Order: sequence, then C-alpha cells, then structure tokens
Amino acid sequence: MEYIYIGKIVNTHGIKGEIRLLSDFKFKERVFVKNMEIYIGRKKEKEVIETYRHHKNFEMITLVGYSNINEILKYKGLSVFVLREDLNLGENEYLDSDLIGFSCYNNNDFVGNLVDIVESGKGNKLFVIENDSEKKYVPYQEQFVINIDFSSKKIELNLLEGM
Repeated sequence: MEYIYIGKIVNTHGIKGEIRLLSDFKFKERVFVKNMEIYIGRKKEKEVIETYRHHKNFEMITLVGYSNINEILKYKGLSVFVLREDLNLGENEYLDSDLIGFSCYNNNDFVGNLVDIVESGKGNKLFVIENDSEKKYVPYQEQFVINIDFSSKKIELNLLEGM
C-alpha cells in the first residue's frame, strides 16, 4: 500500500466536529468526497469522510461517527493521507512525487536529476534539480517544462539564459 499525502489538519471548526484541512493536493475532487477513506497521522488511523465543503483556503470535512469537537481534537496538527490506488489515476495522470528521480535536460544537455518539488511561497511550485556541482530551482510551469517522458524518465526543460 502506498500512502499519498493530501494535506494537514490545521484546526477544528465549530462544535460539531468539523475539521479544517490545508491542502494543495492536485486531485482534490477525487479525495474530498463522501465515503472516501483517509488515513491520519503517523499511525495512519483510518477514517471515512462524511461531508466536505471548501471554505476560504481550507477543505472542511466531517468524519463518519464523529459529531463533537472534543472527539476530533486528537487529530489537530496531523497529516492526512489516502491510498494511491483509491485515486484511480488515468493513463496520462500522475502525482508530482512520481517525477522525483527523473533526469532533466535542456537542449539535450544534462542539467541534473529532479530531487524535490517545493512551494515557492507565492503559490508556484519549483523543481529542485541537482547535479554533482550545483542545485538549480526551475519553475514548474509550461514555459520551462517542455515535455515529461515517463518511459525514459526524462524531463525536457526550456531554461532561459542564466538559469
């Protein structure tokens, strides 16, 4: 079983056991649905989503069998996961984490290997690419990422002069 991180429980909301979750997960529409099984914390405690709504920057959920704030306080601050198989990814769909380890090239010149994908702090994602001598940060945007080839595990980039 492969657990996929989908967000973090940042607080409760109201007194009836609603949970405030912060998530930038790519496939929210697939995980934040009634009856979806989620796994919370290091112990991966299995729970089931009862209701969902989006509110401001948060995903708001309630869990089956919980109706009181005091019952869910134990989950505050914990990470939330789903099983990869429950995402039902299509043939051309992937998670960002699937790209880690891919070789990156610019005009057929090896740039390095993708070691991480991080948030820029401004709502954008950055590829972290390393080789023997340096670490580069490349915006994860269409204008810089030309092609992702899963069969050869290669990413073709379009780097600007000085990047």
